[in-house]
Amino acid sequence: MFISEIKNYSPEEFSSETKRAIFGKLDALGIPFSRVDTGDGTTMEACIPIGEALGAPVVKTVFLTNRQQNKFWLYVTSGDKPFVTRDFCGALGIPRVSFAPEELLLSVLGTPHGATTVLSLVNDKDGKVQLVMDKAIADSESFSCTDGTPFGFIRLETRDLSGRFLPSTGHEAIII
Repeated sequence: MFISEIKNYSPEEFSSETKRAIFGKLDALGIPFSRVDTGDGTTMEACIPIGEALGAPVVKTVFLTNRQQNKFWLYVTSGDKPFVTRDFCGALGIPRVSFAPEELLLSVLGTPHGATTVLSLVNDKDGKVQLVMDKAIADSESFSCTDGTPFGFIRLETRDLSGRFLPSTGHEAIII
């Protein structure tokens, strides 16, 4: 799979408005990052060499909704950790959730399946989405995630996400 050299600056061109918003926010806040352009990184298996290149594993991020599709959760966890609905719902004390359809993901966060990212919370201006992070990720020094597309990945320090990026979007993570 193609993985570019590491870059520490925003791209000059953006393939989506979400990608433009993400890099605009990172630049406006002065948050340092490393990034790579890649081949298709829509599977966790494809993300292993990407994480190795960036020096931090790529996290798995899933967008969940309730049956009525009016409440949303963005769950960030380790790429190798299986998602168990019962455990997730039990930890939060909520009824059953399911994976949100791609149309909802696109309309709420502006990313397609395979490119879901914690950074897309920049698009959740109405605060509809509750961020939930696995404790192992929240406690890690850094992590890698998509840039809102399946062809670009960013490495960030976790403290910059929780201390600067998330507050600027009006979000706070529940840690489980």
